[in-house]
Amino acid sequence: MKNKNVKDEKKEKKIGLTTKIFIALLLGAVFGIVLCYLIPDSKVKNDIIVEGILYVIGQGFIRLMKMLVVPLVFCSLVCGSMAIGDTKKLGTVGVRTLVFYLATTALAVTVALSVGNLINPGIGLDMSAIKTSASTVETMEATSLTDTILNIIPDNPINSLASGTMLQVIVFALIIGVILAKMGERAETVANFFSQFNDIMMEMTMMIMSLAPIGVFCLISRTFATIGFSAFVPLAKYMIAVLLALAIQCLGVYQILLKIFTGLNPIRFIKKFFPVMAFAFSTATSNATIPLSIETLSKKVGVSKKISSFTIPLGATINMDGTSIMQGVAVVFAAQAFGIHLSMADYITVIGTATLASVGTAGVPSVGLVTLTMVFNSVGLPVEAIGLIMGIDRILDMTRTAVNITGDAVCTTIVAHQNKALDKKVFYETE
Repeated sequence: MKNKNVKDEKKEKKIGLTTKIFIALLLGAVFGIVLCYLIPDSKVKNDIIVEGILYVIGQGFIRLMKMLVVPLVFCSLVCGSMAIGDTKKLGTVGVRTLVFYLATTALAVTVALSVGNLINPGIGLDMSAIKTSASTVETMEATSLTDTILNIIPDNPINSLASGTMLQVIVFALIIGVILAKMGERAETVANFFSQFNDIMMEMTMMIMSLAPIGVFCLISRTFATIGFSAFVPLAKYMIAVLLALAIQCLGVYQILLKIFTGLNPIRFIKKFFPVMAFAFSTATSNATIPLSIETLSKKVGVSKKISSFTIPLGATINMDGTSIMQGVAVVFAAQAFGIHLSMADYITVIGTATLASVGTAGVPSVGLVTLTMVFNSVGLPVEAIGLIMGIDRILDMTRTAVNITGDAVCTTIVAHQNKALDKKVFYETE
């Protein structure tokens, strides 16, 4: 009888949410390609199906996920820092996490610049096509280091929560968590409130996540129905360069670091974490994957939620390796397309600027294009080149989001191992 129950449980897991999301991803791609190539343009196809039903449901799902972001990150960080308890240990975990995130981002830009110079994506491009596409490019001025540091501290935390300024929200949440941990029983009521509110947000997240297969299907369908494959041809070299650099970072750099620091099997890790990567790919938002990442790392990898509830929301805000890779390749692409020579000092500037630009970047779709203007401005490249990149950014945005959240997970696993909060038995026993 007991064995029968275990078998039934395994069957249920096989058709779990992550599997449904992955199936929806594949079906959506197929449906989108069919719409693009096999069904002729008409009012029904373009206005009712693609820009009507698929757009409304897909964007509705993204909005539901965005609705969760601020309260979920705020509560999970308060509870995470409160659960770690010891201020000294919290500081150690925080510093290790921050150093790892910044180091991998700098590595990511270096990989991107190397791959970009190897493939030369901008050579032989017709620049007239780029110049006509630049009208919608948003610009972003670089801020000084002192302003960047000061902007982390909220002068009005309620305003930061309302406007979703994530770095300020994180700082405020960490301070509250540390104080609650220090006060102990004296602040038990407030601690219980945050703990229970965090449970409410997790429950709300799971409710919204149950709609994920439908949302994912609509998002992917519309992407392929709108873009198809023809839009990729003029920028094939650029896309190949970005995808190659992303693959090196995700399957090479991260997995080598995981093996060195934890001794875990990288292939097994990828296999266990792949459904989360597929979900991140479909939504193109790091924030949407926070609860799924925490749950997967806990149940399949053996990472304590005390660590992951702190490092994963933090990573969704400051760890944007995939975005930095796109920016590195885009710099090489733009420089070659416009015939501008970049010196070694320029490349070092790009590495520094792209690393700093990733800190505080919102984990929402296509935000990397806005911060890219800052990277371009740092070495005097014309922002007009972004106009052409925008056409195919959606697919690359989806891929780099999958890389971003994999970096968060690897960092979390390493930090958990260093703080004796990683149960390797769970990693090797569960499937």
